[in-house]
Amino acid sequence: MLTGNMLILVFIFALAFLFFLILKLKVDPFLSLITIAIITALIMGFKLNEVAGIVSGGFGNTLTGVGILIGLGVIFGEFLAASGAIEKIAQAVLKGFGNRRSVAGLGLTGTVVSIPVFFDAAFVILSGLIKSLSKKTGISVVSFVTALGIGLIVSHSMVPPTPGPLVVTENTNADLGLFILYAIICAIPATLVGGYLYGLFIGKRVNPSGDIDENAGIDENNPKPKKEISTGLSLFMLALPIILILLNTISQLLFPNTSISAVLGFIGEKNVALLISVLAAIIILKPYISIPYQQLYSQAINSAGIIILITGAGGAFGAVINESGIGDHLIETMQSWNIPVLLLAFIFSQILRASLGSATVALVTTSSILGPAAGDLGVSPILLGLAICSGAIGLSLPNDSGFWVVNKFGKLTIVQTLKAWTIGGFLAGLTSLIMVYILSLFSGILPGI
Repeated sequence: MLTGNMLILVFIFALAFLFFLILKLKVDPFLSLITIAIITALIMGFKLNEVAGIVSGGFGNTLTGVGILIGLGVIFGEFLAASGAIEKIAQAVLKGFGNRRSVAGLGLTGTVVSIPVFFDAAFVILSGLIKSLSKKTGISVVSFVTALGIGLIVSHSMVPPTPGPLVVTENTNADLGLFILYAIICAIPATLVGGYLYGLFIGKRVNPSGDIDENAGIDENNPKPKKEISTGLSLFMLALPIILILLNTISQLLFPNTSISAVLGFIGEKNVALLISVLAAIIILKPYISIPYQQLYSQAINSAGIIILITGAGGAFGAVINESGIGDHLIETMQSWNIPVLLLAFIFSQILRASLGSATVALVTTSSILGPAAGDLGVSPILLGLAICSGAIGLSLPNDSGFWVVNKFGKLTIVQTLKAWTIGGFLAGLTSLIMVYILSLFSGILPGI
């Protein structure tokens, strides 16, 4: 097995070769990711009889969490689009924020939704709005993808009761209520800078490719809805899975280890919540849908298939990187650096986010190392935790399954995903870190800081 800096060199080589296969040789991302995962494992020094197990294990473990979710989410989205619900919601967003601020509206909506809802589920549910809003406003679809993706990942990485930030509060021994308050204070400007402002900037400089579908709602070749759906029902259907998942979160906080939390926990489990929502859509939206149901199912399955394959392949690549020990080596190296603790926490988390492809793993790993030392380092546990969370927001690369969810559901090319999602996330994380330092200036005034 390779050790030390050779691990870092191999990781850089793997990413460069992956980009070469996809961008230069035009190899399908699924085939590219699986190929790179195997080659990287061999170069790292894994035994031949271990490589297949690591790759297939990473593929399977990733799909354990998101495979059913993606399939149900696509079906749910097809029904919302075919009924005209997405169109109605887009009109509501425009009415509330106006054309000029619709990008900010979608980004902040994502920030709120992703607090109780799994990132992939939230992006799947809300991605249908992108096409409608882009068509109605004339603003680039890239701007809306950036705003939505960044809004979702900011709260996913920062605001409890999302699992990663919740672990950070535990490892740093920070007060949960105050942490949530300050996390929201940091999350809003992070979303506005990385999602809204940068989204508008990159949207004007990136021309959507032929792969991007800017047609709103249902396909123009499909029949229009039987009758017009109301805005209230449209919003209710969109919010249904979110409400169910939120009930789970609230029940666990208010009624832990009770029959109430058990029942609501089952109903609000992300896969079950989406299944219930799909079944509700099948029944409730029937009067508005003129497309044959079998056609909707076929369209959804065709769309979900490639997304599931690529998402799993990204997990396989991430598993190889994780098993190689790159994360442990980075931590050992960086602990000897003489830099401010908040910046160190940010860099720790940022590099682990990039190398391991998981915001949650980066949060858990970094906080478990630095969290217990908060008192000795003379820094507020809340500030330390927020710095760690800020680092986990950005630098999502192709070893992150979220990268491929944004890429495929956002209908972006690989280069566009890097420019919009990856760079936007980095700017959002940097903005959040700046907010952490601003909060530190009021350490004598703000409680817990």
